[in-house]
Amino acid sequence: MTASGIPRDLIAQLTRDLKRRGVDYADVRFERLLHESLVVEQRHAKAISLSESAGVGIRVLIHGSWGFASTPHLTLANLKRAAAQALDIAKASASINKKLVRLAPVEPVRAVHRSPWQIDPFEVPLTKKLDYLLWATSTLMGPNAVKRAASHMDFYKRTKFFASTEGAAIEQHVMESGTGLEVVAQQGQEVQTRSFPNSHAGALAQAGFEYVKQLDLVGGAATIRQEVLQLLRAQPPKAGLTTLILHPTQVVMQLHESCGHPVELDRALGQELSYAGGSFLTPDRLGTFRYGSDPVTILADATVAGGVGSFGYDDEGVPAQRVELVRQGVFVGYLSSRESAAKLDLPASGGAMRAEHYDVPPLVRMTNVNLEPGEATLEELLRGVRRGYLLSTNKSWSIDDRRLNFQFTTEIGWEIVNGKLGAIVKNPLYTGITPAFWQRCTGLTDRSTWQLWGVPNCAKGEPMQLMHVGHGAPYARFDGVSIAPAR
Repeated sequence: MTASGIPRDLIAQLTRDLKRRGVDYADVRFERLLHESLVVEQRHAKAISLSESAGVGIRVLIHGSWGFASTPHLTLANLKRAAAQALDIAKASASINKKLVRLAPVEPVRAVHRSPWQIDPFEVPLTKKLDYLLWATSTLMGPNAVKRAASHMDFYKRTKFFASTEGAAIEQHVMESGTGLEVVAQQGQEVQTRSFPNSHAGALAQAGFEYVKQLDLVGGAATIRQEVLQLLRAQPPKAGLTTLILHPTQVVMQLHESCGHPVELDRALGQELSYAGGSFLTPDRLGTFRYGSDPVTILADATVAGGVGSFGYDDEGVPAQRVELVRQGVFVGYLSSRESAAKLDLPASGGAMRAEHYDVPPLVRMTNVNLEPGEATLEELLRGVRRGYLLSTNKSWSIDDRRLNFQFTTEIGWEIVNGKLGAIVKNPLYTGITPAFWQRCTGLTDRSTWQLWGVPNCAKGEPMQLMHVGHGAPYARFDGVSIAPAR
């Protein structure tokens, strides 16, 4: 093994052996993952864990059919045993498979990629990290109405090596850091929750411990403690059609569910129906379908700095790309793999094939699905709104199996009255049909308000894989949207 722990010689030998055995194609993917998780509740450490795992996944294509196997035992004998299993599976699949796999071309490269970070979180003393969480959580406590205060930190260090029978040899090193707070308050039967800086553990970035430091958990704790107490006394929104301005924290989830998933090409081709449904963005609509209004341009960008959907190369050795999904409101592109791109006769893969870990095959996954900013300030977006609501921080969501009919609730909202923010509102719920909703987008704030967030738990596949994906967004205004109090 090399100093980085990569069994390069074994992988090279195995790749040569698979090529000699006459496979159509094969790749060997090594991955080592180090994950530290810290959880504090009230004024006590609740959970501390440090885990490490490593292994090799082997994917082979024979007679147009796939086989896959993996092993955590990094000896030549075990790697050959796993390769034999993958070959057997591919041959068995080929005996019944009538739809032969083709792969879009890719130029094989030899490369090294490292995500940037300043402070290695695994070298920061545990006591320092826990003290910071305890300080932030203690700031949430105090009033009798506060029933639960929690904080967390998560750190991931990945080392990957990909080799293929086409000649690719790609080494990648990625660091991710995340943190967040949650406070729950109760008064009588009324229960409210506030999160900082985002819900669903969404404050995650490709960075080191410096990302945690810049988020200012203690300052955020003071803000959300005040807001959660105000929510206990707040009124719900009035039901009806209104103007909504969504904070970037809520646009993230709107993007994820109503754009990111329906543009996954395997889903659009009907290959994901058994788990999470298909997509209304079918191939016959590519290039012509009006997804949103003219201000709406959405990119899948695996190159953006800090995004947890960023990388040098995907798990097929395809380089990271910026792929247009929606251009000025028109649906123009998919998240694709080499196989799915070939099905549509696209010239190349969009570089969106990723696996959760070494022991599962890669799937078409979101990278960083981002809503491009507009040119307005927030004040300009508010201007002209006689009555409406600003909504922030996703609380819950529901969407049908074609990604059309949805409803979202947020943790908090504010009335907009004559272009100014007013009273806090609780339990806001808005609904819509995806293209009709995005066609009602009438404005976006500028780059200075654009925020990039991580989603560490995007689920897909059977067996289910949880992937880290990113979303960047500005504030977005929508007119004529249905809102009601959540029950």
